Amino acid sequence: MSDRPHRLPHFSYVGIHQYSLTFCTLQRHRVFVTAVIVEGSLDQISRAARDHEFAILAYCFMPDHLHLLVEALSETSDLIAFAHAVKQRTSYEHRCQFQNGALWQKGYFEHVVRDDESMKTQAKYILENPVRAGLVNEPLAYRFSGSLVFTSEDLIDLWRDGTP
Repeated sequence: MSDRPHRLPHFSYVGIHQYSLTFCTLQRHRVFVTAVIVEGSLDQISRAARDHEFAILAYCFMPDHLHLLVEALSETSDLIAFAHAVKQRTSYEHRCQFQNGALWQKGYFEHVVRDDESMKTQAKYILENPVRAGLVNEPLAYRFSGSLVFTSEDLIDLWRDGTP
């Protein structure tokens, strides 16, 4: 049996779609606990997004995992190639900074955001993760989450009423 999450069998993961992704650190080590680590990783994710034509609608670095809500921007955007680039680039960045071994578990979890689901609902769920984990009392208090698309004001509106 494979230790990688299964993909949808008849879905290509190429084209304009939205996805919710979760990447877990190796052995669920608490890695994302300082601004230096998070900022270095976010920079690499941003570069991968630009190179593979994805927008980072929301992100949340929890201590032992990462949530991303992404949107493919072109008919040739390939989620599998993008996810591979995210893991490869953040791992390399992490090794260069801290001379540690592997950063991520094999595979990742993805959810294709369906037409009947709301991207805003997905973003709100991701951004409220630190509250559910008991790390902060409100999403705005968590410094390792945000968006590379929406402004801070948009995110405040999202947390208040679900519409940026």
